[in-house]
Amino acid sequence: MLRKALFYSSAMLLGLPATLWGSEEMAHVHAVANPTSVTMANYAVPPVELVNDHGRPVSLRQELDDGRPVVMNFIFTTCETSCPLSSATFSMFEQKLGAERDMVHLVSISIDPEQDTPERLRAYAKKFHAGPEWQYYTGTLTASRAAQQAFSAYRGDKMSHLPVTLMRAAPGKAWLRIDGYVTPDELLQHYHELLAGL
Repeated sequence: MLRKALFYSSAMLLGLPATLWGSEEMAHVHAVANPTSVTMANYAVPPVELVNDHGRPVSLRQELDDGRPVVMNFIFTTCETSCPLSSATFSMFEQKLGAERDMVHLVSISIDPEQDTPERLRAYAKKFHAGPEWQYYTGTLTASRAAQQAFSAYRGDKMSHLPVTLMRAAPGKAWLRIDGYVTPDELLQHYHELLAGL
């Protein structure tokens, strides 16, 4: 029942232009989802090489440690439930940041790198109106798993994937971990509270 409710709620959101997504629809999606769990955690970014959505090899460590705050999730482009919802939340969060969005690095890492080529990720990014500071990454299956395992997000296979959002104010700081679904307004509040703690 939950999966069906999330699917139809996500479809409703994705059928609207990003500028028309309202807080009422997001609140409905949030209400039918599992409650969130928010914790602080320390993670060591693994020394893995990924491929960005322009096809360039990059170091995950260097990408995450470029000095900007990071907001990160794990997705795959053929997902029909949690990933579209998480991506819609990121899209609205990016809009709500306004002028701040240029200072925040949004990161989406594919958990299905065998299917998610850079070309597919670029098409997915366009679907969610991703700005230039929201970047997508793929790579080898081994590298993707290493990234997921480093952030305690690996669940064995993509169909067991659960929504998790990770946020860090600056390199060397602890990560805020949100398990479950979060609204764009809640994500923005967490972000500002995290920065205020610097």
